[in-house]
Amino acid sequence: MSNYVCVDIGGTALKYGVYNELGENIEEVKSTLVKQTEHGSEIMDAVIAIVSDAIKIYTIDGICISSAGVIDGNLGKVIYSGYTIPNYTGTQIKSILEEKFGITCEVENDVNAACLGEYWLGAGRDSSSLICLTVGTGVGGAIMLDNKLIHGYSHTAGEIGYMSVLGENFQDLASTSSLIKRVIKRKKNENSKKITGYEIVELAKQGDSICIEEIDAMVHTLALGITNLLYLFNPETLILGGGIMGQKEMLKEKIDKAVSEVIIDPMFNKTTIKFAEKGNDAGLLGALYNFKNKNS
Repeated sequence: MSNYVCVDIGGTALKYGVYNELGENIEEVKSTLVKQTEHGSEIMDAVIAIVSDAIKIYTIDGICISSAGVIDGNLGKVIYSGYTIPNYTGTQIKSILEEKFGITCEVENDVNAACLGEYWLGAGRDSSSLICLTVGTGVGGAIMLDNKLIHGYSHTAGEIGYMSVLGENFQDLASTSSLIKRVIKRKKNENSKKITGYEIVELAKQGDSICIEEIDAMVHTLALGITNLLYLFNPETLILGGGIMGQKEMLKEKIDKAVSEVIIDPMFNKTTIKFAEKGNDAGLLGALYNFKNKNS
């Protein structure tokens, strides 16, 4: 059975593991911090070290990369990266790794990869059309129609966080980071300055009125954005991921109710809203699925 090195590149850390062709990890998934230097970061040095270690132990048939940034999947190149990863734009991931190791490499955007992972082995199984939203520092998006990812003319399809909702960027109102900022502003005390999204949900469960109100405000904004996507794409499934979406028991009923309240008619509300099942493994699994799909 074939083995693959899978690496998920983020702004501050890399997750990686070795998987077989069935998506079973044959060693524990690990992570390492990305060092920032005066000239940028040492991402590719770290990826090369990860692959070098893997090929000492396993016969590796492919290198599967999920990466932050706008990715040209045909070239395996980062064509745009924001300020969170300095000097990453233009990085030729595919050609660097293929020249170094002589092993085929494929690269996909991280949110797209997470969507593919959920489609293959997670909450999107058996769905021919789905949208994935990752709610965290921002709101990331990925769109699949007729079993294919939609990349767009210049590879920027799915940048859902920049949609205009209530006169602002969607992610500036619906992300976990925006929720945290609003709670801190309202609480105005030192203890709240280090609060996390998980802690806000826990406080809400205990009856904290500020946290309850701000979660409800976030959910309302999410519902507005989700409704726009349902009008536009009418997907079979919409998957919500990201750390705070691990609180399914509290958020699912609220989100379903909010969508039903803001949508113009029930005929537009046929999409099943699910919560991601694969967590941090989704991007790694999606990177593998992308590789297999391109090299079948």
